[in-house]
Amino acid sequence: MIFNYTFQNIVNLKGNERTQAEWMLSSALVKLQEEEQTLIELEKFRNDTTEQLLLKIENSASIVKIQELQTYLEYLEQCIVRKNSDVRKANVAVRKSQNHLSDKMLDEKVWLKSRDKAKDKFQHETLLREQNELDEIATVRFAMNLR
Repeated sequence: MIFNYTFQNIVNLKGNERTQAEWMLSSALVKLQEEEQTLIELEKFRNDTTEQLLLKIENSASIVKIQELQTYLEYLEQCIVRKNSDVRKANVAVRKSQNHLSDKMLDEKVWLKSRDKAKDKFQHETLLREQNELDEIATVRFAMNLR
């Protein structure tokens, strides 16, 4: 006899949901890395611009050039503030994806455990049936030997 689990489609569905949750987590992690990399680049631009501003001040550059660099620095600061917010949002998305994956993994594990229990029960019943048949054969043979 072959074991046929009645709810195998649900087990398959739960496995697919877990795989989808893994993809979502992977996507969220990529997004987080991109946001962090952009933040690092913005901070590097800010540092470079600050150095340029200090050099312009030391070399007695015109006020217009200094104001342009200060305006650009203020713009970079605003970009960094926004990017920090984006990084925080990406972190929240990663945590949500991790929790979602954990839930899906737990759900799949429950269904797999249920299938395993059903399979164990099936195997136990099959062994009992086989043992009963062997016992019956042995009883018939013993009875035939007595005649």
